[in-house]
Amino acid sequence: MSRITVAGAGAFGTALAVTLARAGHDVTLWARNADLAAAIVKAGENHGRLPGVELPGNLCVTAETACLSGADAVLLAVPMQALVGFLDSYAGLLGCVPLVACCKGVSLHTGTGPTGIMAMYCPDSPAAILTGPSFAADIARRLPTALTLACRDAVVGEMLQRMLSTPTLRLYRTTDTMGAELGGALKNVIAIAAGIVIGAGLGDSARAALMTRGFAEMRRFADATGARPETLSGLSGLGDLVLTCTSEQSRNFRHGRALGRGEALDEGVTVEGVATAQAVARLAKERGIDTPIIAMVAQVVTGNLAVSAAVEALMARPLKEE
Repeated sequence: MSRITVAGAGAFGTALAVTLARAGHDVTLWARNADLAAAIVKAGENHGRLPGVELPGNLCVTAETACLSGADAVLLAVPMQALVGFLDSYAGLLGCVPLVACCKGVSLHTGTGPTGIMAMYCPDSPAAILTGPSFAADIARRLPTALTLACRDAVVGEMLQRMLSTPTLRLYRTTDTMGAELGGALKNVIAIAAGIVIGAGLGDSARAALMTRGFAEMRRFADATGARPETLSGLSGLGDLVLTCTSEQSRNFRHGRALGRGEALDEGVTVEGVATAQAVARLAKERGIDTPIIAMVAQVVTGNLAVSAAVEALMARPLKEE
């Protein structure tokens, strides 16, 4: 079995660590905060992020950075907008080990996705991304889940696919890292829009239309940046879009629903689509890519456009062929 470090003790990182430890791997879950690591060890579960899921006895939880060195693979389960800071601090410890991003989005700092950031800070490490329709609670509770594992190096990708697959976690492999990470990033923006639609009381028919046109924007943006269209039609694109636009478990959907209702937002919850909407809207404008839904979300989440005005503007767009 392999030695695996999961960096980031949030819900998703904890779920992956638990699942891989159950499969017999030597797994270490790294938490940035020593008090948090100690609390998880004492409770035998990550009560704040993944309550009710008992940690396997062979799972080590620590805040010591030594675990970032010497592993067979390091899974980076830190928030997208924190990835630059994490690698800036710890890239020197990682060596040439394969790195697997487990976050979704586009960085406001660099305008790139996770694999691009990893290439900047760890150019000698094979970069991969694990993405697709999944909730941490489902993975941790052994519910069947299928994800995309994208790595440009096909040999490393096959190795990681074998290493990270478990009886309840099935991984499909691709070399299209751009398509995989864009699917995971852009669907969060569309999920916020879907939440706004439901929160504003516009109905399920409007949500279905929004998802369909949003998916067209996802493909348009991805095609313009060199991704493969079939990747966006897979788990990391369409599959993840369906899940996050229709489930109450989706943080992005709930955020949009609160915006649609005019409710106070939960500032303690990481909503990756907020920053991604701003980054992608800026990139789309610079490159002349038509993404009206994404542009509207970027304005709504920053408070620059009212929900009612956004809906009116989208419905007033010129009629066209589908």
